[in-house]
Amino acid sequence: MKRPTVIDRALLDRVSKAARESPRRRKNRNFHPTEAHASSRLLNAIEPDSYVRPHRHLESTKDETLIAVRGRLGVVFFDEAGNVTGHAVISPEGEAIGADIPDGVYHTVLALEPGSIFFEAKAGPYRPITEEEKAPWAPAEGDPAAREFLERMRRLLGT
Repeated sequence: MKRPTVIDRALLDRVSKAARESPRRRKNRNFHPTEAHASSRLLNAIEPDSYVRPHRHLESTKDETLIAVRGRLGVVFFDEAGNVTGHAVISPEGEAIGADIPDGVYHTVLALEPGSIFFEAKAGPYRPITEEEKAPWAPAEGDPAAREFLERMRRLLGT
């Protein structure tokens, strides 16, 4: 029998702890049963020193919705050349609490305080981001230039 999952503070604490202990400084807690499922729904815990390379989802069904659950996060949008086209600080207590990102839009998300978590939903099945979806003008994860890129995004967001 399938069991419901209650999303409580204990679950948020466990996901945040796993993110702090992860080399990438972020951790997903999936609610969809398999990667092949038609709907991807997950908590994404992210720490301030985690770098998410700007990317886009090219499939027309891969619009992505992010809702802040804990902490403060920045979401930044870019055009094809890497120019910032918009940004927001999202938090459960803030004026903005989330973002709905259409397919094809380059974006990144960054934690602005420790223990930040957002809920993410998009159509499945899960597919890893392809090279074509990664922003060619942004440093790769692990590249020393990624730290400066992350700091530049923080300054843009006023933090």
